[in-house]
Parts: sequence; C-alpha cells; structure tokens
Amino acid sequence: MATVFVTVGTTKFDELIETVTSDSIKKVLLERDYDRLLLQIGRGSFEPVSSKDSSFVVESYQFKNSLSVDLQEAKLVISHAGAGCILETLDVGKPLVVVVNEKLMDNHQFELARRLHKDNHLLYCTCNTLEDTLRTMDLSSLRPFNRGHPEKLGSYLDSVMGHSSTE
Repeated sequence: MATVFVTVGTTKFDELIETVTSDSIKKVLLERDYDRLLLQIGRGSFEPVSSKDSSFVVESYQFKNSLSVDLQEAKLVISHAGAGCILETLDVGKPLVVVVNEKLMDNHQFELARRLHKDNHLLYCTCNTLEDTLRTMDLSSLRPFNRGHPEKLGSYLDSVMGHSSTE
C-alpha cells in the first residue's frame, strides 16, 4: 500500500484532519497512486470515519509513543507545522507537505515552513490550498535535509561558556 501519513503531533488541528479526509483530497491522492491515509489526530475532537474500502483505506489514532514506524512506512507525510514533526520527518528522508495553521497568532511555524520550503526541503500550504498543492506537487524537486552536527554546536557553546568537555 502507498500510505500518506498525516500527523498533528500533540496539538489539535481538526481543520487539517477534516480537509485531508474530504472526498476531493482522497480523489487527488488516488489519482497520485496513494491508497491509504493514516491519521494521527492528536487532541482533536474530529474523528474521521475509518474505511477499509478496497480502493482507499482510512485509519486514525490519537497518540502513540513513537511515530517512527508510521513515518518509515509512509510514501508521503502531511504534517502540521510543528518543528518536532517537521524535523523528525525530514530526518527519515520522507517527502513532506507542511500545512500551516493560519488560526495561530504569532505564527513562527509559518516562518520555519517557509524557510525550509525556500531551501527545497518541503512543500507548504494551508488547508485552503492543500488540494492544489497535492495535485501539482513535484516531489522530485525536494532536496534531502542535512541537520548538520549538533554536537559541534554543543562543544562550541561549552567552550564559550568556559566548560570543559570532561566536567
């Protein structure tokens, strides 16, 4: 099965879950050869109807201890714009569409998504533009994300602060 994994992390983003389970989005996903939608709905109150229809499967859950298996099995990830979800998905090298929640004030998530999109690591949109983004996306244009070496930053900060690495 070609799975699209949708995650909202620990937040509530019912608008995304409602949008991605709409008939029009499911039709676009089928046209793009995806046949399973696995939804991690977090604290949301909207629970999509599960379906094991022969052409398109929809399954959902609220939380798991780890999303790593779902991320590994996914052919495409659609995520809210939380930094943790974005970085975890990019770390496993999966194509990612980030859906920014326009209803959040001081939306730093938008800035992160926009920057990573500018560097061709992901696609981003809103719930209103998700269908068009999925219809026109070119996943071959995405570049792998290299997080670098965070341990070097830690060592540098230790030296600036006067801490020795043996403490």
